Amino acid sequence: MNTAHRPVSHRQLPDWLTEGTAAVDEGGHGRRGIVQFIGEWEDPATRRVTDCAIFLRPEDGGAEWIVADHRTLTQG
Repeated sequence: MNTAHRPVSHRQLPDWLTEGTAAVDEGGHGRRGIVQFIGEWEDPATRRVTDCAIFLRPEDGGAEWIVADHRTLTQG
């Protein structure tokens, strides 16, 4: 069975990656933020839907950003 296109479920996320935890976005130039929400997100440019996108906000406040691939995040 080919699982290459199977959407990521919450069960496939690392145990440390939960709402309220600190994470470093290595794909976003090392930005550090707090996980606000994990859920569905549709990329407005490609219309591709990500089931387990990670919504982060800087620790000191500011604009939220979205990470579609949890593999770019490290525990922070």
